[in-house]
Amino acid sequence: MAAPPIETRNLSRWYGQVIGVNDITLEITTGVTGLLGPNGAGKSTLMKVLTGQLKASNGHARIFGEKIWNNPYVLSRIGLCPEQDAFYEDMSAFQFVTYLTRLHGFTTHEAEKIAGRTLDIVDLAERKHDPIRTYSKGMRQRTKLAQAIAHDPDILFLDEPLTGTDPIGRRRVIDLILEFGERGKSVIVSSHVLHEVESMTTNILLINKGRVIADGDVFKIREMIDGHPHLIFIDADKPREFAKLLAGHKDIMSIQFDEDGIRVATKNPAACYKRIPRLALENNIVVNRLTSPDNNLAAVFRYLTEAGHKQSATSPKNPGPASSSSSDWSVTLRLGG
Repeated sequence: MAAPPIETRNLSRWYGQVIGVNDITLEITTGVTGLLGPNGAGKSTLMKVLTGQLKASNGHARIFGEKIWNNPYVLSRIGLCPEQDAFYEDMSAFQFVTYLTRLHGFTTHEAEKIAGRTLDIVDLAERKHDPIRTYSKGMRQRTKLAQAIAHDPDILFLDEPLTGTDPIGRRRVIDLILEFGERGKSVIVSSHVLHEVESMTTNILLINKGRVIADGDVFKIREMIDGHPHLIFIDADKPREFAKLLAGHKDIMSIQFDEDGIRVATKNPAACYKRIPRLALENNIVVNRLTSPDNNLAAVFRYLTEAGHKQSATSPKNPGPASSSSSDWSVTLRLGG
């Protein structure tokens, strides 16, 4: 049986007394996978180990069954679009992509043809000979993406690839990511913004405090959130009248008033979201704002953490010098099969 494109076994990486990733075991197949987590969760450390920039402190990571660290053959099959910029500012995008493509073994002529074609794909053809220092944040982001895909890698790592892109550029980058996944490549997209990843894939990997706390289908994870009391904030011109109308429904668990409106806790958010505009229209109530503090990645982590605490709290395995916290723990949920 062929080895999965990416696998780790008991992978840990620490920096002195600080643990970056802690005892991670996973397999990533073809298609697009979203690597999600708040800032500082360990996403970048995991990606650096998987792309050969850092060596594992414990356990192992493999690509197509081969070790990654100091393995030129494996590294030639990887494309990386890092979050941070690292340009020679007086170079043009054409020069930058050409030189990096040559490092993969292409001749100058081949690399120039590839660079021109790739910069056209990311919509930089018109500015490809301008100095990178004159580029906007979105253009710089697309330059990094161009060098990552120029050599047609089998595995593509993208760290916050949509940062700084305008709506049109964002749509173009998302389309390119989807195209790569459809071609049977493995694409790992790191982000702390859930809705961005949802536009690319339903397959996600949630990481927090260096541990994988859940992986699988994003809709299954959302179902888990919807099984938990879901908060909805409503700013209406007749808050008390509206609260009285909502309170008569069985899925409403609580209603609280504050100076900005009402906060509703429901165990059936889908039904509640449909009900709110209908009740407002039928009763001539103006809803100025409808938001939810639960419709974000932080809520996903909060729910999984609370759910795990009710089941059990276990200290993380710590092969390194010290744990980040003696009370740290996680629950791993495998979703979607």
